[in-house]
Amino acid sequence: MTTTNDLKPLLKRLRLGYLLDTLPERLALARRDQLDYAAFLEIILADEVTRRDNRNMEMHLQQAGFEDVCRLEDFDWSANVTLDRRLLDTVFSLDFMQRHENVILVGPVGVGKSFLVQAIGYAVVRAGHSVRFIRADAFFRTLAQARIDHTLEKILRTFLSPDLLILDDFGLQKLTAQQSTDLYELIIARYRQSSFAITSNRAVEEWLSLFDDSILGNSALDRLANASYQVVIEGASYREKLSPHRRKEVLKA
Repeated sequence: MTTTNDLKPLLKRLRLGYLLDTLPERLALARRDQLDYAAFLEIILADEVTRRDNRNMEMHLQQAGFEDVCRLEDFDWSANVTLDRRLLDTVFSLDFMQRHENVILVGPVGVGKSFLVQAIGYAVVRAGHSVRFIRADAFFRTLAQARIDHTLEKILRTFLSPDLLILDDFGLQKLTAQQSTDLYELIIARYRQSSFAITSNRAVEEWLSLFDDSILGNSALDRLANASYQVVIEGASYREKLSPHRRKEVLKA
């Protein structure tokens, strides 16, 4: 019986069975470099730590519900958009997460707000935090359906528990009385406990008019906006460069 076969039941009992995938190579390395026991143990345990970290990150990325995996380094800075890059770099330092502050990205359609907010979410996941991404209209539909299904309390917990809640495309339509109350209660419950990242085509100054009740709106926005980094993005549509029509024009040129 080989050493690997001898170890197999022990490793599986300790839930370290994945070490078997790289154990032959690690044993060969130990023999070649004449590693002592402690050095060999450190190498194989480091393999397991890396594997678990990668597995956890993949699981958290799936749970986040991103539409795409977006990273800051993949943003097309040649696009015709302008923003405060120093402020954006401050956001990507993720210090706002430690202080339970928020990030708001505003600008016209197609300038990369959704890409950047998902890139923020990706960085937050990599830093070991939980994230939930959802479009604002889908958020309100989810709560409305939960009331019908009598699962509102359970569904609300899924929006209260993440370290970062991302609401994309907020403010496309005026809020109903129920939606105004839902958003107010969400902001109050998460205030100074966790963070928001929100994108909108409207400037923050316009958000109050979206609420059915101005008192609720003032109370919610005072807490949200005053503890936020506000990144304003200006320029032509980021998506224009990606359109087949635009690509044809570039090729012709």
